[in-house]
Amino acid sequence: MHPATARETGRRTGKRQKAWAGHAAAVLAIVFGLFSFYWAAGGTFAIDTLGGAIQRMAERRDPGFIAVVWITGALKIAGGLFSLSLVRPWGRVVPRPLMLTAGWGGAALLTLYGALQVGSLLLVALGVLTPSDPVEWKPLLWRLFVWDMSFLVWGILLFLATRTYVINHPRRPERRVGH
Repeated sequence: MHPATARETGRRTGKRQKAWAGHAAAVLAIVFGLFSFYWAAGGTFAIDTLGGAIQRMAERRDPGFIAVVWITGALKIAGGLFSLSLVRPWGRVVPRPLMLTAGWGGAALLTLYGALQVGSLLLVALGVLTPSDPVEWKPLLWRLFVWDMSFLVWGILLFLATRTYVINHPRRPERRVGH
């Protein structure tokens, strides 16, 4: 097979096989962004899964906390749209270096944040770490397996979506002057 044909075939196969990561990252981010908007707007469903000071601020409708929840909701929605832009044709309008910086950087931050949160919660759940306050098991388990785990999963999916972007949008060869 001619090298150019193999490269094109691989690129097409990569799109079909790996675009799912960008779509999955977008769904995850948007769903969790909508939860943030719901809570910021005064919704109370699943607020008891937050636990501790966060739950108390949400229940009190603390203005500073509510502002932060609106902002994080918007950031999650924006992150979901960015995740889609890595695997959809309309993402090509953004310069490649910006896409790669945001993709790799976002994946690293989300994965690191999620891993640290999940790791610390796991240590508490296993009894290795003992917090100063009594353990609230329902919020701990929700944070371990849903809320904080979502950041870890989103980071991994964003890594895969960024890798898909690299495969599907290779760097253009530089033009050499005088050759």
